[in-house]
Amino acid sequence: MPDIETSTREVKDNIRKTARTAKVEGEKFEAAAPQFPEYFRELTEKGVEQAKENYARLRNAAEGATDMVEDSYLTATRGATEFNLKAIEALRSNVNSSFDYARELLAAKSLSEALELSAAHMRQQFETLSDQAKEFSALARKVATDTAASGKNFRIN
Repeated sequence: MPDIETSTREVKDNIRKTARTAKVEGEKFEAAAPQFPEYFRELTEKGVEQAKENYARLRNAAEGATDMVEDSYLTATRGATEFNLKAIEALRSNVNSSFDYARELLAAKSLSEALELSAAHMRQQFETLSDQAKEFSALARKVATDTAASGKNFRIN
């Protein structure tokens, strides 16, 4: 049996020596950098350059679109404000006209005078509302045209 123990011990020692030698040799091993063909390197560089150019174009287009949206929004906001002011003015005019009519109606001395005032007021209100509708239509057309025109200058380079 001593021979088996001796051989087992020798085998273990040999394994340890081999492992130590492999470690030392492994530390000395330097991985060589992979060598790519020149055409692959050129192709990669062209791809990177093209990606940079595409990004610059995309950025310019996005900035232009943002400017166009801002201009359109400002134009539409101004138009809406103008439209709302015109609506408030028309409302004020119509309310004042209604109060004047009510005051005149209360001052009427007969039924025939009240009917005459009502007919005149209705005729005047119809003309006023017709004129206001024309003004609102023209203003809405102007706002829509101005808003659309503010976006016409948008160009992608």
